[in-house]
Order: sequence, then structure tokens, then C-alpha cells
Amino acid sequence: MRALAVLLLLSAAQPVVAQGFDTVISGGTIYDGTGAPGFRGWVALSGDKVAAVGTGEAPKARRTIDATGKAVAPGFINMLSWATESLLQDGRGLSDLKQGVTLEVMGEGWSMGPYNADMKAVLTRQQQDFKYAIDWTTLGEYLAKLEKAGISPNVASYVGATTVRIHEIGAGDVDPTPAQLASMAKLVREAMNEGAMGVGSSLIYAPASYAETPELVTLAKASAGCGGSYISHMRSEGARIEAALDELITIARESGGPAEMYHMKLSGKDNWGKLPVVLKKVADARAEGLQIWGNMYVYPAGATGLDASMPTWVQAGGIDAWVARLKDPATRAKVIAEMRGKPVGWENLAQSAGDPSKVMFIGFRNEKLRPLIGKTLAEVMALRGTSAEDTIIDLVIEDGSRVDTVYFLMSDENVKATASLPWVTLGSDAEASAPEGLFLKSSTHPRAYGNVARFLGKYVRDEKVDTLESAVRRLSGLPAERLKLADRGFLKPGMAGDVVVFDPATIADRSTFEKPQQYAVGVSHVWVNGVQVLADGAHTGAKPGRFVKGPGYGKCPA
Repeated sequence: MRALAVLLLLSAAQPVVAQGFDTVISGGTIYDGTGAPGFRGWVALSGDKVAAVGTGEAPKARRTIDATGKAVAPGFINMLSWATESLLQDGRGLSDLKQGVTLEVMGEGWSMGPYNADMKAVLTRQQQDFKYAIDWTTLGEYLAKLEKAGISPNVASYVGATTVRIHEIGAGDVDPTPAQLASMAKLVREAMNEGAMGVGSSLIYAPASYAETPELVTLAKASAGCGGSYISHMRSEGARIEAALDELITIARESGGPAEMYHMKLSGKDNWGKLPVVLKKVADARAEGLQIWGNMYVYPAGATGLDASMPTWVQAGGIDAWVARLKDPATRAKVIAEMRGKPVGWENLAQSAGDPSKVMFIGFRNEKLRPLIGKTLAEVMALRGTSAEDTIIDLVIEDGSRVDTVYFLMSDENVKATASLPWVTLGSDAEASAPEGLFLKSSTHPRAYGNVARFLGKYVRDEKVDTLESAVRRLSGLPAERLKLADRGFLKPGMAGDVVVFDPATIADRSTFEKPQQYAVGVSHVWVNGVQVLADGAHTGAKPGRFVKGPGYGKCPA
């Protein structure tokens, strides 16, 4: 059946006019994004589109690229990008671009709009190394700003459930009134009309954690009514993961739209054996007819902040209110007691890591604390002579932020097993940066520089968790279909000219937890919208990236 599909594809792909193309990429093995086996052939680009795909002698073109010995694939889609600020600083997005990523999809709970005046003031005050004017209001205006400023990758975003919540009711632990919830749903529809992909939540963090299931169903219904999906960092990825997944499935069922799990994982050694339970729940939901998906990064550690090691009630109202409460001795004592006990209704990632040596600091706002970057919680405890809980609380107070933190939480065996699942795509959960300038003032998680390359190198080539043609589909065609992008994700005539040329034999990550800011290797050429942005591994200076609109663009009812 696959062979027949390839023959039909090739016969349909032969160009009517085999000359006059802008670029022809010839001699490589083409993986078209459908999951069909690769075939020797060529890809022709004209303007911003794939003009033709074929076999045999390559046609004439203004420029010909020899891809002999390489794989030629559709540009890769990063389903969880935090390039929100990094692209404002550096539009090249090199850490991802050098892995073949041509589309950054943002919006994990928080999105860069819609904002009101109070939100703009708070966000401006909380800026760290990157300083920029928030001269936009809606999510669509932010994405259009990136395109106008010049970026190498394409960009898209979900609208954040947390963002619309703060917009209407602030950061407190309160329930919206019916009128407020209606306003939140209206903001979702407006974002969908501007081109958002759906609505995203991030439920282990305050104030997102204060949202109850009916609130999320209402927002997901607003998204689904415009063709969008619901995507979530669920309430638990550890001890309560069964209930958290049940909630995600309920939201899919009641909203009528697809639902996706961000960074599929099982946190904490006591929970590593739950993968079969999780997979059965997903299988049962899919058998019911629901569309349930997942994305992941292929590392045994996550990165977030110290807020994920503290009860969410103390964080109500934002960072200033949180710090003020921690300075109160009685409140501090209560927080410490809860951090040492069994979490009830919240996730304690420091506890899930199992040991202070498995918690590493990678970013501070306070210059005086930056010498602690790269040190573990155990090391800082020893330096200060304080307990784990006191050290965590003191650092949040001193830094006036949640403090960027890596937690070693997952098993290599589960990472490998999850990486083999045909319905799981890839998301870095990181910025797109470069090892230079302001980016060097903090550290990062190696997933920022190596997630795709590690998947294709370590897991697909070396450990054979998937075939190369299927892996390429999971990086291109599958996420494009998930996002309902009619013109991306495949190497077919008429599709957007997003193309990556890489060497399956050498592609690999070089980034480590100790030295994360190292580019991946193995990707030689990348085109975005028909323009070459990476040539022989070097950036060309081109910034043709666009704001890629979602299914409700221009037609979602207010």
C-alpha cells in the first residue's frame, strides 16, 4: 500500500513545465511529510511555494542545490515554543533554525496578548534582560509585529487561557462571574479571528490553577467553534496525572474540539510506572471518537521556576503579592510545612525530583544571584547553610521572580517509549536563541538547542524508536494537520516553500545540561517561504518568516 502511495505521489508530482524555477534541490532522498518512504528525487521552489516534486533528471533552475546523501523534508514545526521574547531580541531564531525548525508555535497558557493597560504595566516592570516596548494590545498585533520587524522562522500562537483570565479578573484566586466568563470567551473568539490556533492552558501554575473545569470548557468551546483546539500543560504530570488526563479528555468531549497534552511525561520516580495507564486512557478516548494528541521534548528533565515547588495559594495576585506573603513569618512557616508534606491539589517539583542535587538553577533576574547559575539546590543549600525550603523561599524573595530552574524528574525509559508514539509531536518548551549577547547572561535547558536533532539522531537513527519517514511526518505533516494548516507540512506542489536538508547519519544535539548553549549539527540548508535562511549551516541574513494564521482567521463570529 505504501509503495502504491509513493507511485501515485510521484506520478502526480511531475512538473508540467520543467524549467524556470528559482531553486531546485536535487539528488537527495525526499521525505514528503506524509509518512511514505523516502525516494531519490528533486524539489523545485518558485516564489514562496513548492512548485514541483519529481524523480529523474532535475529541471533547470536559477540555482541548484546538491543534496546528494542528504534527506530533504518539509520544514519542522515546534509545537511548544517560548520564542516569544527571544525573537523580539534576535529574529534569526538560530537555536531552532539550525535544527530545521521553520514554524514556532507559542501560547502555553500565557500568550503575548490580549493585554490591558494594567497587564502591560506589570509585564514591562517584570522584564529581565530583554527590554522592549509593549506597543501592541492583541495577540494578532504581536505576531504581525514580529513579521514586520523581520524574523527567519514563521510564527503562530494559541491564545492563553491564563492571559484572558488575567485580562478580565486579574491574578487572584477567584471565580469569574457569568459576565466575566462571557467576556473571556469573547476574547478567545477575537484571538481566533485574528489567527490564533486555539486556546492553551498551563494548569500547574498560579493563576491558571485557579480555573475550574467548566471555565476551561467554556473557553475551549469558543475555540472549537472557530475550528481551533485546546492544548494544555495539565494540572498534574505526576501523582494526579490520571485525574488531570481525565479533565483534558472531558474538555475535549464537552467542547467538541481536539485536545493535546503539552510535554507528555511522568514526573517523579513513584509515577514512572503509570505510562501504560496514561496510554490506555488516550486509546479509550480515541476509540470514543475524541481527538487526543500529545507533544514532548526528549530529555529526562524539565525546566520551569521555583513557583512549581510552592503551593499556588501563596502566589495569588502575582509576584509582588507572592513575595510580600513570603516575608510574613507566619505565612512562611505555613508554606514550608506544606512544601515538606504531601502536596494536596498542587505539584511540588522539587519534591518530585527526589533530591536537591536534581534541581539546578539556570536564570536569575538579580545580578548578585547570577553566580549561582549552573549550581544545584543542594550546592546553594550548602553555601548558605539553609534547608531546601528556606533556600527556595529566600531565592524567590531576593530575585523578585520565580527563578528559572531545571528539575530532573523523568526516566530515560519513559522518554524513549513516549518518543516512539506515532501521535506524539515535538515541542522544545524553550526559546529560540543564540550563544551570544544577552542570551549569555542566563543559562537554558538543552532542549532549546537540541530537541529536534536529539529526536532524529539519538532516538530515530541510533535507538530506532521510529522510522525516518514517520519521524519526519511527526515533525511536519502531522502537526500541520493538527493545526489545520492547509499549505504547510508537506513537500507537494502549491505548499509553502518551507524545506530542510539534513544528514540523517550525522544529525545530533551537542547541547548538554552543563553546557546547553551549543548548536546542533547535521542540518545544512533551510528555506522559509521559498527564501534560503540557512546555507551550509550558516545564516544567510534573510528574515522571510510570517505570521501563520489559524483556522478561524477572518471568519470567527464575535
